[in-house]
Amino acid sequence: MNYRLSPSDLTFLYDGCKHCFVLKVKHGIFQPSIPLPAIFTKIAALQKEFYSDKRTESICPGPPPGIVSYGEKHVRSKTLEFSGCESTCYINGRFDIVAGLDDRSYAVFDFKTGSPSDEKAEMYGRQLHAYSLALEHPADGALALSPISSLGLIYFTPDSCAHPGPLRQILEGDMKWIAVRRDDTVFMGFLESVVRLLDGPTPPTEPSSCDWCKFRTRTGDEQSVNATGTVPGAVPTVPTCPVCSGPMRLRTGKFGDFWSCMNYPNCKGTRNT
Repeated sequence: MNYRLSPSDLTFLYDGCKHCFVLKVKHGIFQPSIPLPAIFTKIAALQKEFYSDKRTESICPGPPPGIVSYGEKHVRSKTLEFSGCESTCYINGRFDIVAGLDDRSYAVFDFKTGSPSDEKAEMYGRQLHAYSLALEHPADGALALSPISSLGLIYFTPDSCAHPGPLRQILEGDMKWIAVRRDDTVFMGFLESVVRLLDGPTPPTEPSSCDWCKFRTRTGDEQSVNATGTVPGAVPTVPTCPVCSGPMRLRTGKFGDFWSCMNYPNCKGTRNT
């Protein structure tokens, strides 16, 4: 199987619950979405638009000198293989911004809202490594930028509020640059461990630390078999795409349920249920 790995899933989802991570990547079963974090996406989108074509030094002290040249671009890596692994994987996602540096290399930055910490920087570093890997080793036709010489996080930490008029409010705060050291050897080792996890049996639920696992466990205790005759929380048998051999997702169309390739719209493979 060729697993599609989203850089964002390699952070909170992977660290938060291996069971839910495998369900999403391997079986196309997503955790319910939470609307609250959408505000952080909005803040990041405004930042990308504002800083486009501006000097990196104007954002905050610390980033290497250059110009913000790319924002919100899709990346896809070539297929990645690992010795002794049955399956392969590829990176597929969108970065925040990439700067073309004065030394003709590139830097990948991610905007974050909140308080920076070393633990978060290490976790978010996986995202930045994934984007860099995809840009330097792109799939055919995908965006290619090389070399990537710098990775970093740009944190906005609100600390004051202003009210310039009856219909406007402004949040102000510090902007801080957190450099992320690039280590491709460590990151490739991490990706190999991810593929081995996905190739193995589905990890057990984690109701003590994962709210969604807790929900499934409680509903499973109350009703041992659901309306379709299957055990709640059981992982369904998921077919592979007849076109690209990737994992598929159960979807509902106007003619009923069907299996759709998780790489849609790049791949339009389908199967009947």
